[in-house]
Amino acid sequence: MRLGFYTNYSKEIAEFAQGVGFQSLELSAWPESSLNADQITDQEIKRILDDLESRNIEVSALGYYPNYLDPDPEEAHEARRYFLKILDLAVRMGVRDVCTFAGRAPAKSIAENIPLFKEVFTPFCEEAEKRNLRIGIENCPMMDQITMQGTNMAFSPEIWDAMFEAVPSKALGLEFDPSHLLWQGIDYVQAVLDYGDRIFHAHAKDMEINHRVLSRVGIYGQALGEVTGFGHGWWRPRAAGWGDVNWPDFITALLEVGYEGNLDIEHEDEIFARVADKADYGLESNVVANYGTERTGLILGYNYLSKLVPPR
Repeated sequence: MRLGFYTNYSKEIAEFAQGVGFQSLELSAWPESSLNADQITDQEIKRILDDLESRNIEVSALGYYPNYLDPDPEEAHEARRYFLKILDLAVRMGVRDVCTFAGRAPAKSIAENIPLFKEVFTPFCEEAEKRNLRIGIENCPMMDQITMQGTNMAFSPEIWDAMFEAVPSKALGLEFDPSHLLWQGIDYVQAVLDYGDRIFHAHAKDMEINHRVLSRVGIYGQALGEVTGFGHGWWRPRAAGWGDVNWPDFITALLEVGYEGNLDIEHEDEIFARVADKADYGLESNVVANYGTERTGLILGYNYLSKLVPPR
């Protein structure tokens, strides 16, 4: 199990990763990234892979997280088209896992979304199987702070079961992030033990629960005034070791189920980001472009997790 983080490739970020001690990267494959699947050439891919190999850094997965079930047909069509290009990019790069969201039509129930998910991900998984690839669905609800409507239906084990039943492909699995389960009150350690064979990739993000605020606003979160950052006023993402995730228990569970992938930090800690450079790291900021290159939180996460991840 190598320790890494989710970011956009650049030579500078690769140098930083090597200097800290990271040996893994989940690379952004969004159209705005260095790995634009429509445009990148084989020569550019070779240059990137050669650079990372020279630093003993492994590409654990490619990341792309749109809403394939978007009510806007043009948005949904473009996301689906581009995802198939990322599958081809993964083959070109020799990367087995592509991580993404399940998507969701926000105004529809989960039951109403399942057939939509089946319609989209059945051909996705067929194409992944042809290429010997795997699709890891991240379990982030992507819940709007005001409307409480989400754009990713894959946020609980109950729903995972329905997804796997609707699309019974071994190419479909999870990109497991314990932080999202924690704030929902879901036992993330038991979920690892229950779905071990479906965990293709793992994110390392901590979650801080402010019980004083929770006791006043409730689980739906702050209803009035401005809510900043990623949380609902009573929870917020933190660097590993600075929140409430029990990392020894989580890593132990991954080892017990035979997880063979890497553990990549998904940095969304606005506290360390603001302390570092005073930039605006609010919801409007791009996670990959800003947090994925913000060094303070990544270094702190590495310093904590590196003592817990078994040596290779």
